[in-house]
Amino acid sequence: MNQKIQDLMYHSGLTAQGCWDEMDDYDKQAIEKFAELIVKECVTIMTDASDSKLRLSDAIWNTKIHFGVE
Repeated sequence: MNQKIQDLMYHSGLTAQGCWDEMDDYDKQAIEKFAELIVKECVTIMTDASDSKLRLSDAIWNTKIHFGVE
Protein backbone atom coordinates (compact mmCIF):
# COMPACT_ATOMS: atom_id res chain seq x y z
CA MET A 1 0.00 0.00 0.00
CA ASN A 2 1.40 3.41 -0.86
CA GLN A 3 2.10 6.15 1.66
CA LYS A 4 -0.75 8.41 0.50
CA ILE A 5 -3.32 5.65 1.10
CA GLN A 6 -1.79 5.04 4.53
CA ASP A 7 -2.03 8.76 5.34
CA LEU A 8 -5.68 8.88 4.29
CA MET A 9 -6.42 5.80 6.38
CA TYR A 10 -4.83 7.53 9.36
CA HIS A 11 -6.94 10.65 8.83
CA SER A 12 -10.10 8.54 8.49
CA GLY A 13 -9.43 6.88 11.84
CA LEU A 14 -8.81 3.39 10.51
CA THR A 15 -5.44 3.20 12.18
CA ALA A 16 -6.58 4.67 15.51
CA GLN A 17 -5.97 2.61 18.63
CA GLY A 18 -4.92 -0.50 16.74
CA CYS A 19 -8.05 -0.67 14.59
CA TRP A 20 -6.02 -1.69 11.52
CA ASP A 21 -3.98 -4.18 13.52
CA GLU A 22 -7.13 -5.93 14.74
CA MET A 23 -8.52 -6.47 11.23
CA ASP A 24 -7.99 -9.73 9.43
CA ASP A 25 -6.32 -9.89 6.01
CA TYR A 26 -9.66 -10.02 4.19
CA ASP A 27 -10.79 -6.73 5.74
CA LYS A 28 -7.45 -5.06 5.02
CA GLN A 29 -7.50 -6.20 1.39
CA ALA A 30 -11.10 -5.03 1.00
CA ILE A 31 -10.23 -1.56 2.27
CA GLU A 32 -7.19 -1.36 0.01
CA LYS A 33 -9.31 -2.48 -2.97
CA PHE A 34 -11.96 0.12 -2.08
CA ALA A 35 -9.33 2.87 -2.14
CA GLU A 36 -8.01 1.59 -5.47
CA LEU A 37 -11.51 1.61 -6.98
CA ILE A 38 -12.12 5.18 -5.84
CA VAL A 39 -8.88 6.29 -7.49
CA LYS A 40 -9.83 4.48 -10.71
CA GLU A 41 -13.24 6.19 -10.72
CA CYS A 42 -11.54 9.57 -10.33
CA VAL A 43 -9.15 8.81 -13.19
CA THR A 44 -12.11 7.85 -15.39
CA ILE A 45 -13.91 11.09 -14.58
CA MET A 46 -10.78 13.15 -15.30
CA THR A 47 -10.13 11.26 -18.54
CA ASP A 48 -13.71 11.80 -19.69
CA ALA A 49 -13.43 15.49 -18.82
CA SER A 50 -10.19 15.78 -20.74
CA ASP A 51 -11.67 13.99 -23.77
CA SER A 52 -14.64 16.38 -23.64
CA LYS A 53 -12.28 19.34 -23.27
CA LEU A 54 -13.93 20.40 -20.01
CA ARG A 55 -12.29 22.96 -17.78
CA LEU A 56 -10.54 21.70 -14.66
CA SER A 57 -13.21 23.33 -12.46
CA ASP A 58 -15.90 21.35 -14.31
CA ALA A 59 -13.96 18.11 -13.87
CA ILE A 60 -13.63 18.82 -10.15
CA TRP A 61 -17.35 19.56 -9.92
CA ASN A 62 -18.18 16.34 -11.79
CA THR A 63 -16.02 14.36 -9.37
CA LYS A 64 -17.73 15.89 -6.35
CA ILE A 65 -21.17 15.19 -7.79
CA HIS A 66 -20.21 11.64 -8.75
CA PHE A 67 -19.20 10.81 -5.17
CA GLY A 68 -21.70 13.06 -3.40
CA VAL A 69 -18.93 15.01 -1.68
CA GLU A 70 -18.94 18.74 -1.04
